[in-house]
Formats: sequence, C-alpha cells, structure tokens
Amino acid sequence: MKRTLGFVMTLIIGMAFFSSCATIPNGANVVDHFEKEKYLGKWYEIARFDFSFEKNLNNTTAEYSIRKDGKIDVKNRGYNYVTKKWQEANGKARFRGDDTLAALEVSFFGPFYAAYNVIALDKDYQYALIAGSNLNYLWILSRTKTIPDEVRNEYLMIAKSAGYDVSKLIWVEHDK
Repeated sequence: MKRTLGFVMTLIIGMAFFSSCATIPNGANVVDHFEKEKYLGKWYEIARFDFSFEKNLNNTTAEYSIRKDGKIDVKNRGYNYVTKKWQEANGKARFRGDDTLAALEVSFFGPFYAAYNVIALDKDYQYALIAGSNLNYLWILSRTKTIPDEVRNEYLMIAKSAGYDVSKLIWVEHDK
C-alpha cells in the first residue's frame, strides 16, 4: 500500500508538472531556423539540473526519430548507479508552433506535455542547450560523451544570462 501511494503521489506531481509546462523562461529565446532532421539521432546528456525523473542516473542519452504521424519519438535512457540497472523512458515530442522554431513539448505520460526549448545550438547540430518552462529545468547535450570547454563556457553564459543558477548543474558521467 505504501509503495502504491508513493507511485500515485509521484504520478500526480508529474501530471501537475507536465500540464503546467508549455512556455519558456523569461530571458531565454528559442533557436530559429531550426531543422528538425538535423536534430534527430542520439544525444548524450552532459549536464542537467537534478529532478526526480533522472534521480541517480548517469550515462544518460536521448534519441530522437520521426514518427509516422509527424511527431518525434523520444527515447531517454540512463544507468541508475544505485540500483545498478538501466532505465528507459519512451515518449513523444511535438512543436508548439512553427517547426522552424525550436519550441517543442514532450510527453511521457499520455496527454501531459512539458516544455522542451532549444535555446542554443551550434551550426553543425553537435551541441545543444535545452530549457524547460521555468528555471528549474536545464540540460546540456552533445553528440559525443564530452563537450569542448569553449562550448561549455558559452552555454553556461547563455544559461546565466537567462537567469539560471548554473552552480546547480550535475555533470553527467559516461563510463558505461
């Protein structure tokens, strides 16, 4: 019973989070002239803010592909270093408007969507800075398991200028 109650509470909190997230933090701007085909494929999570859905995970990746209905399949994967098991979450993403603006929303729980805003992206689509709907959600992604210092520093400056406290970032290990 206690376990079921915990699951139900987590689900309710998650639903509240996802139903309220469809915007971008003040001070952040989404990338324009976005080309979704170039964004598809595998990304390594370099850094993130800690939150319950990725608690105790490292070796985290996200993989994006086009679905038949035009939405984007999302496959997130990570290794839980406490339980010593891989975890996977599958979802879908869609654009909140014009698909040349990197303002998307992603869902892992049915009709509930969370903001996924690409606020920095290099011209070769190798590195990305992702913001949620508020200053509690931030990710740095790379096509490889590392990121050059100059890109890291640039993305940290962009995040700071948007109001993020980058000292809260967790730097993800990729050792598996």
